[in-house]
Amino acid sequence: MHVPDGFFNAAVSVSAGVVAAAGVAVCLRGARRELDDRTAPMAGLVAAFVFAVQMLNFPVAAGTSGHLLGGALAAILVGPYTAVLCVAVVLLVQAFFFADGGLTALGVNVTLMGLVAVLVGWGVFRLITRSVRNRGAVVAAAFVAALVSVPASALAFTVLFWIGGTAPIEIGTVAAAMGGVHLLIGVGEGLITAVTVSTVLAIRPDLVYGARELVAPLVLRGADGDVTVTPGTPGSAAPSAPVAARRPGWFLPAGVAVAALLAGVVSFYASSSPDGLEWVAEDKGFSDQATDHSLGEQPLADYGDVGGIPVGVAGLIGVGVTLAVGGGVFYAVRRREDGGTGGHDSDEKVSV
Repeated sequence: MHVPDGFFNAAVSVSAGVVAAAGVAVCLRGARRELDDRTAPMAGLVAAFVFAVQMLNFPVAAGTSGHLLGGALAAILVGPYTAVLCVAVVLLVQAFFFADGGLTALGVNVTLMGLVAVLVGWGVFRLITRSVRNRGAVVAAAFVAALVSVPASALAFTVLFWIGGTAPIEIGTVAAAMGGVHLLIGVGEGLITAVTVSTVLAIRPDLVYGARELVAPLVLRGADGDVTVTPGTPGSAAPSAPVAARRPGWFLPAGVAVAALLAGVVSFYASSSPDGLEWVAEDKGFSDQATDHSLGEQPLADYGDVGGIPVGVAGLIGVGVTLAVGGGVFYAVRRREDGGTGGHDSDEKVSV
């Protein structure tokens, strides 16, 4: 649902840019509570994974396709503040390297796919998991949260276009079309999110921000009075004191390999049908308002199609750039561990 240049007038574009900039600024501060030396690399991986999966348009219905927005997924894995930054990094890389999503519409895209998707997705997720806390509830909540976040973003686009779009629309008709097709896309988003969260929970539950209350440490008291702390398993009682956290270790290169496989190989099989926004714009007669991207002639534009670069190669470049940019941002924003527990290895001893 990348909004192109030309869909919105200057007033809405600038206003959305201000809202997006303010939201990112707030999230830069808030992310310090979510990021440390252990979780910052995980956030970079999440951004790269979202970039890769967004390349995989899946068929929906009637010649329409959809792709992951990723706001709810990122929020559940690394926290809501960091999630907005993840999506913003992905959108920046897509806009400036691949001419995907307009430059003047960048604020609109960050607002819709970042702020709205994350806010709605995380809110729904927390509402569901507030009273039920087990692995099944987390996965089910991830599915519902992701599903709801997509039509919510689509309806937010409709309202913005009604306020300041460059073509007149029947808001009820467009809202019904946008909400309907994006509800179907939301089902795909929910499945991708649930499968991803379930997989990470099965392998490294301590890396799922939304399931942090489910993971308790295994505490072994030695004869000398020292306590050895290692991560426990989901479903145990929550710890009553700070515990040593295990670094991602091999999980990071494995995750990068998965993202590279998706972007470098699976992307060749992505659906070529127009996505939900493109389909509605064509059906409702405002697709002609889109203008050419100012960076549309660069070799990587349209994921290599302009420069004759295979989509898989372009995807690998995109994963690398997103990982580098995101990793740099998150490492700079992270909370410095100054003798605390967040950046220590799992076998470190904590005296009591």
